[in-house]
Amino acid sequence: MGSSKLPVLLLPHPLILLPTARLMLPISRSLADAILSLLADSDAVLAAIPLPAPDSPSEVTYGTAARIARLVRPRNQSSPTQPYLLSLHGIERIRFPSPIHIDQSDTLPVHTVIYSSSDGIPSRDTVEAFKHAALVLLDRLAKDSLQPQRKDDWLRVAAIVEDISEQRAAWIADVLVAAVSSQYPDKLAFLAATDVEDRLRRAIELFVKQSSIQEVSKKIASAVDESFSRQQKEYFLRQQLAAIQRELQSLQSSSTSVGPGFGTGGPNELDDDDQADADDLADLRCKIEALNVNSEERKVGVREWRRLKRIPQGSVENGVIRSYLEWLTSVPWPSNLTTTPPDVLKDPSFLTRARAQLDADHYGLDQIKRRLMEYLAVVRLRAIADAARTQAQGDTLSTSASLGVTPTPPKKSKGVKGPILLFVGPPGTGKTSLGQSIAKALGRPFQRISLGGVRDEAEIRGHRRTYVASGPGSIVQALRKAGRNDPVILLDEVDKVGHSNFHGDPAAALLEVLDPEQNHSFNDHYINVPIDLSQVLFICTSNTLDTISAPLLDRCEVVELSGYTYDEKMHIAKRFLLPKQICANGLSDSQLTLTDDALLHVATMYTREAGVRSLERAIGAVVRFKAVEWAEWLDKGNGAVEGEGNAKRSGNENEKQDGNTDGNGVGNEWRATVEPHELEKILGIPRWDGEERDREEKRGVVYGLVVTGMGEGGILPVESTALPGTGRLKLTGSLGDVIKESGEIALSWVKTHAFELGITAGRGVDPLKVPDVIDVHLHLPAGAQKKDGPSAGIAMICAFVSLLSGACVPKDIAMTGEITLRGRVTPVGGIRMKVLGAHRAQIRKVILPWANRKDVEHDVALEVRREMQFFFVRTIDEALEAAFGRGALGWRKETVLLESRL
Repeated sequence: MGSSKLPVLLLPHPLILLPTARLMLPISRSLADAILSLLADSDAVLAAIPLPAPDSPSEVTYGTAARIARLVRPRNQSSPTQPYLLSLHGIERIRFPSPIHIDQSDTLPVHTVIYSSSDGIPSRDTVEAFKHAALVLLDRLAKDSLQPQRKDDWLRVAAIVEDISEQRAAWIADVLVAAVSSQYPDKLAFLAATDVEDRLRRAIELFVKQSSIQEVSKKIASAVDESFSRQQKEYFLRQQLAAIQRELQSLQSSSTSVGPGFGTGGPNELDDDDQADADDLADLRCKIEALNVNSEERKVGVREWRRLKRIPQGSVENGVIRSYLEWLTSVPWPSNLTTTPPDVLKDPSFLTRARAQLDADHYGLDQIKRRLMEYLAVVRLRAIADAARTQAQGDTLSTSASLGVTPTPPKKSKGVKGPILLFVGPPGTGKTSLGQSIAKALGRPFQRISLGGVRDEAEIRGHRRTYVASGPGSIVQALRKAGRNDPVILLDEVDKVGHSNFHGDPAAALLEVLDPEQNHSFNDHYINVPIDLSQVLFICTSNTLDTISAPLLDRCEVVELSGYTYDEKMHIAKRFLLPKQICANGLSDSQLTLTDDALLHVATMYTREAGVRSLERAIGAVVRFKAVEWAEWLDKGNGAVEGEGNAKRSGNENEKQDGNTDGNGVGNEWRATVEPHELEKILGIPRWDGEERDREEKRGVVYGLVVTGMGEGGILPVESTALPGTGRLKLTGSLGDVIKESGEIALSWVKTHAFELGITAGRGVDPLKVPDVIDVHLHLPAGAQKKDGPSAGIAMICAFVSLLSGACVPKDIAMTGEITLRGRVTPVGGIRMKVLGAHRAQIRKVILPWANRKDVEHDVALEVRREMQFFFVRTIDEALEAAFGRGALGWRKETVLLESRL
């Protein structure tokens, strides 16, 4: 056992050089220069030392003496990135007298090494065991080899092993261990075995272990080949097809371009990129890991992820599970939600800014704004209280930690449950746009779900995963688009949702969504994991309450939007509608001006409605008419700048400039102002002018207040006439059973009190048979429209009294109220809509039941109440006196006779 000094070369982990083996590795330029100097000065032998693993001690003891077989220079010697290639041949084992410290530098430090003795001869039993283990491994390697040349090589080595002598057994062990693929710790332990007997035993263990690995791998490969299913074959065929398509695409991209978008050769997002698919799966896994530990959604996600990894990628079930996981991870769960920052809620100007936002987007609607401000105030107070509670709990935790007491984790505070509002009103009153304004004021995302015509329950709750092409319902889809668990979701046209059928009942599915006590665990059939909807602000819109089921209506907070007064319409038109139409039609504010009289004329004579949609269309027609005139004025050679100046100057001039215009209304100077007398030329003949002129005082005719099917209020004449007959009552006008009963009750009351009203000369006389036998025909115009309800009772009584007594009711009086046979007037609904309809029809006096007094004071605007006179009556006698005037009817008071006896 001799010693000498050799330069030491560190082999990068996990490279190991054994005796008799060859190894090629890249080295740096500085290290190559050191080796070149070594070749010139000595016999080119160095110590090859394996570098330990990064987590192991940085000291080594064993290595291999190696001869430098070859040093290859790079082709481009000026490039610093191309390394030299060094080829080493192992000669003999060496060890250091003491462990040396590893210094990873580009030098060859010289150390004293001791050569291990290999003169020992192993025992015969050990050599036979070594030969048996080596032959078994070589036979297994020869059988598993796919290349014939490789198989012949293993068989030749096996023949050498059979004839090897005991003295050469250690040498052949080094050859086989270097040739067999084994793990790094096994090779390092074999290198450290200096004793020949120990070296052969380690080789036997390594060969047995490698034989077992080869056998198990072969069994697994055979089992996989036997279970190679049709889906797996399809997957590999598709992979081959994708590779062929990529090759064809690369050939096409290198050819001549045929036009924009073809043959550009650049990357395309539609290409089948395996890396993009792997990135999507990695992102999906990160989302699952981000879910709360032990939560229901995480458990389901982990279970489905494991199923996804077991199923081949080309199978149909793989796509189904992957789609489900994408939906599951995209729902805003408590672990990944984003809410309104606490600092925003604690800002003292939060409520002021929210109120300013609502006022800027909508005029009026004080009741709705008041309700929303109540909700925002509660949210802000809860945020302040939660912040104070969190600070107090933090102080308690710090105190407990200082005293050595295990602190109790604080409970997470739940947010304020969002109210479920139901906006009921005619079309065009701003129900849908109000939802957007609420979301903007709250700083939350807005999502709209249209329920008109929805007849399948699965559109709300989602389809079960057992169905083909199943998916979540509209609620989950809205949450995914919003990205938060507290959005504002507008359920539009909830009164037009389908009713129970063979697809289920969508209205019943909404019961869980709109129930504040149940929607904290809403169950979508597709997701099948409870979803918290308690923080969502649901807003429903409807035109009527008649078609909404009673249980669904009970869960909503009803807010009525009856309609706008003329004053409100004027403000809306000037602030919103007119600027919007001017901008949409390419004009500026200086090029068009509508006077207040013109806007009022459009609202009263062309667009009598509860909302403002027809008003916007009429204003749009006026703006388009002026846009045509402006374009023609410019085409005559007038400059745009000069035209704007003329528009500003002529906007304040009077109507004498009409003489300067030609037949098309375009003259030398541009007129920006639209006056009321010009509207007939633009919009045509007024639609409502005739009705106002036809309303007159007439015997047997009174005006009642009605609410149309779309929620708009208005007036309806109640006409009656007498004709020869048999004393019967005839009712016409598409009347329902309830309103027919009101007509019967009204006529019965008039017959009962005919003597007191001065209609008959005596008590018990039928006014329809004395002095002449007549029939009474009562008709409500617009016979194509269905009419029903009890609120026409007062109007029918007044019509009968006017017909039979000859007194007339003034044309500016309208009335509504239900009657009883005892002469009482009971309350009715829709007061605000009816009063606004009467105001639009220029009614000045309204007769209402006494019980509806609070509705007028609470719901009707102050400016409307100032312009109208209200009579609140308790009995029919008071209603008749209010309708005909005091003393107009010849009432006969009952005379009570008293008999006196002594």
